[in-house]
Amino acid sequence: MPAPDSSANACSEELRGRLDALVLDQLGTSIESVESVAAGLGSRLFFRLQLSSRALSAIARIDMSEDPGFRPAGVAAEPPLEPIRAHLETNDLPVPKRLAAGDGIELLEDVGRLTLEDIAANSEGSERSTLYAHAIDLIALLQRAPVDTRVPNYERHLDAALLDYKAEQICSWLIPSATGQTATLGEREAVATAFGEIHRACAAAPSALAHRDFKAQNLHVLPEGDPRGRLVMIDLQGAFLAPPEYDAVCLLRDLHVALPDSEVDALLARLRPQLASGPSEQDFKRRFNLLTLSRAGKDLSRFLFAVHERGDERYRRFLPNGVRSLKAAAQALGDEPSIAGFAQILAALPEDACAQ
Repeated sequence: MPAPDSSANACSEELRGRLDALVLDQLGTSIESVESVAAGLGSRLFFRLQLSSRALSAIARIDMSEDPGFRPAGVAAEPPLEPIRAHLETNDLPVPKRLAAGDGIELLEDVGRLTLEDIAANSEGSERSTLYAHAIDLIALLQRAPVDTRVPNYERHLDAALLDYKAEQICSWLIPSATGQTATLGEREAVATAFGEIHRACAAAPSALAHRDFKAQNLHVLPEGDPRGRLVMIDLQGAFLAPPEYDAVCLLRDLHVALPDSEVDALLARLRPQLASGPSEQDFKRRFNLLTLSRAGKDLSRFLFAVHERGDERYRRFLPNGVRSLKAAAQALGDEPSIAGFAQILAALPEDACAQ
């Protein structure tokens, strides 16, 4: 899970009592220690529990009231972790085991502190390349999992409401933070035109199950010899149906990790032949770049929100990578008329989007 951070919420006396009761009732043991675990911008708390009578630690995951500002009006909240976790586990996809549940708490296998993001930052190139190749293969395996209509995530889609929300985040946070002034009517129209094209491309694309936040931080690295392989996916509850390139955008245009363009191209070339939908190279690359505009644009906007409104400086260092990803996607789309206005806005962004 994410590394400990001093900003993580402490475990209250009331919550500690609930955790003690759950562990005793369902696992027949007690808790030796509780460690706060840093979360992202979402509305969940995480704690690492060291259990007394087992050589075992576990992660307690507690859903809190969400921030409605991060969800479009009329779009349902994310479903719970179950049954999507169990569905993926049943189909031999690497996810944490469920140890216990109750009283608003999910107690999950602790899959360790090491993430693919850590590997990308600190490892030799060969280990990183191998693990990223495994991650790309997981995207294809996830899309091949059989549809189970009892799993509510199969009723969720990357739809117009979600794309409109991403566009609004760009107009509300990215453009003002970068330019120092409110987005003009012309800038809003340029963003709306570009996102209209993104919506049309998504609506015409085949749909496949996507993790939805398939970034390096959400891929934990296990020791050699684990039967699941070395990568385990966490943060599964947001899974939905999307174009088959969606998770590749999350992984390869991750604001936290700047991969060389040559490595991105090689990983995309590895993924495309594995996809069940068999997209042409032209469609595949075009959708990848269109989805980058929406995904990286939204992520960059949320990071700017975190820096400006929450004073969360953890995200400032990732801003240049987001700007570079957006500019690269716009450039790759060439002279498409529907993208041109938005591309012009992006071209003028300072690499440090907080410069203003």
